[in-house]
Amino acid sequence: RHYMPFIIIFFLYCNHHTPVYFLSTGITTACIQMSNFNWKPFVFGGLASVTAECGTFPIDLTKTRLQVQGQVGDSKYREIRYRGMLHAIGRICREEGISALYSGLAPAMLRQASYGTIKIGTYQSFKRLLVDRPEDETLLTNVLCGVLSGVISSSIANPTDVLKIRMQAQGNVIQGSMMGNFINIYQQEGTRGLWKGVSLTAQRAAIVVGVELPAYDLAKKHLILDCHMGDNIYTHFLSSFACGLAGALASNPIDVVRTRMMNQTYGAVTYQGTLDCLLQTSRSEGFMALYKGFFPNWLRLGPWNIIVSFHLLSEVCLCFHLCMFIYC
Repeated sequence: RHYMPFIIIFFLYCNHHTPVYFLSTGITTACIQMSNFNWKPFVFGGLASVTAECGTFPIDLTKTRLQVQGQVGDSKYREIRYRGMLHAIGRICREEGISALYSGLAPAMLRQASYGTIKIGTYQSFKRLLVDRPEDETLLTNVLCGVLSGVISSSIANPTDVLKIRMQAQGNVIQGSMMGNFINIYQQEGTRGLWKGVSLTAQRAAIVVGVELPAYDLAKKHLILDCHMGDNIYTHFLSSFACGLAGALASNPIDVVRTRMMNQTYGAVTYQGTLDCLLQTSRSEGFMALYKGFFPNWLRLGPWNIIVSFHLLSEVCLCFHLCMFIYC
């Protein structure tokens, strides 16, 4: 960790001075050409996603607990233990300890390091491939880029999602290291176990990203151009608040089905497939069961924490870049 500032400065230096030549172990000379690839959306998007995940993880855990409870066909989750997000947080702290609110944090951070990095990075890259200027962006362009980036990133990160949901739902029942649990899932359920619900994950990501990011861009553009608010932190907050609501409304039903499917372990099959889970849930628990955990889902999906962090990190990067330019 002591070398991290030097690594950051090195990358910033490379981004300004291209090509850069350096001697590797006194044997070979390599050339780094970074001018044709904008790495900043990937790096800072990933850092922002990991930071936001740590801050909102207890909310995400309560969402998972609320979504899996009340299953008529599963005796383990048949009981309605939590009346809402705040009640869930209080009861988990009393019965399992505060640390239980962070069950599954390790795979969640690994997920964001991959999913968040690829999602934000590819979204920005796809947009720049289609249009040169932000003011030329259209709704269709943003939706297309958002869906593509969401499907690609979520499919790659699916194994981390499976383990995260199981650790959140089962709490202290799952013991051992993150890698050990990955191996256990693979040994008991095979590759299919690690990629269980990948189609649902891709669909959810397509809906969330396809709705959220374009809604954020359009809301921000409306606030800046029509409401004359300026490009500031308040504009980012209001835009994110609005698009988080849109994303939660659109994705919550598929999120409930996805959570329940992923939480099914080897030998304890309640649902035969996605459609069966959807029908059983709506028939036995009512249509509104598909919106279990909506409020924490909205609070977590409210991407202001990710997008604001992304903008702040981008501004920090710009300051470092200017300092390097002046210094060099």
